[in-house]
Amino acid sequence: MTVKYYALLTNLGAAKLANAAALGTKLQITQMAVGDGGGALPAPNASQTALINEQRRAPLNQLSIDAANSSQIIAEQIIPEIDGGFWIREIGLFDADGVMIAVANCAETYKPQLQEGSGRTQTVRMILIVSSTDAVTLKIDPSVVLATRKYVDDAVIEVKAYTDKVMAGHLAAADPHTQYAPKKSPVFTGIPKAPTAAAGDNSQQLANTAFVAAALAALTGSAPAALDTLNELAAALGNDPHFSATVLNALAGKMDIAKNGSDIQSVPTFLKNLGLGDAKYVTSRGSNVNGVWSIWSDGAIEMSGHNPTITGGLATVVFPISIPKVVRHISIAERLSTDAGASVQRLHTSMILDDTVTTTGFKARCQMASGEQSSNGFSWQLYCPPN
Repeated sequence: MTVKYYALLTNLGAAKLANAAALGTKLQITQMAVGDGGGALPAPNASQTALINEQRRAPLNQLSIDAANSSQIIAEQIIPEIDGGFWIREIGLFDADGVMIAVANCAETYKPQLQEGSGRTQTVRMILIVSSTDAVTLKIDPSVVLATRKYVDDAVIEVKAYTDKVMAGHLAAADPHTQYAPKKSPVFTGIPKAPTAAAGDNSQQLANTAFVAAALAALTGSAPAALDTLNELAAALGNDPHFSATVLNALAGKMDIAKNGSDIQSVPTFLKNLGLGDAKYVTSRGSNVNGVWSIWSDGAIEMSGHNPTITGGLATVVFPISIPKVVRHISIAERLSTDAGASVQRLHTSMILDDTVTTTGFKARCQMASGEQSSNGFSWQLYCPPN
């Protein structure tokens, strides 16, 4: 028997699905449309980009993988009672870009409106076979779609199972109400009570009124006669009605000991006030494959490196950072991998070529005592004085 009703991917839909599967992205199917086929049952065509005569388009209610066939996706939409007044003979699925991904025909049915004297909620479902269900996802706005009874029933079962599990764990816990303090200590029944701590105790034990009264008595008893009352203390503090704010503002202007001087606004001014105006300090330092460097507060730069690239007895040194001017304050220390011993022939020297010195590096001629080219490495140091 010839198949009369079927669904298929459109050419655009097949291309989008293949692209999503190849790139590992998701094809977001967002809407379903229904139409009357122009008055006759249509035959779906993969080249279609729209329904023949679309009557309604709205967000999907559900998109799921068929439990009986993992290669099939089921798209579902609920048409409420208030929508209708048209025949349904064709169905289309659209993605987030408005492209028709799939098209199908269906047994023709009339969707009435309430105004016509008969109304019903109708579920339209399309089952589509795809090559990769992982590349298909549903994107909906929950505030504008309806839920089927089965969807709600399944959700209720899932929530109930979760609630039962949480409640079972709660009942099985030794102390499920950790937010409440135990009644053993302290006692919070009747008048709250707590043991009186020993005088001078500074632990986390509660301080009751007896402890506080004793501490205040000890404080005033040890104070000089001129400061053993609150009035005398207030007078000594200048009777400032905003004493707390005054003290906090004063403390806010103090240096933070935890910052170890990093909050000093002007280090040079600070050193000058300490009588250390000529003191120098490192403002920045760093290292890379070419060597290490330090920049001092007066602008001087020190850097060093070792084992430059040597080709044909010519060493090429690249500074770890560029310097502001060409300098000659460069020294070289020769290096040997092992003790040269008594063999004079193993001795070598490296000489800086003055005409190669730039702000980014220099070259040096490396030569053995025998006159042959040397490939032994060396260490170098540079000092760039302040401008």
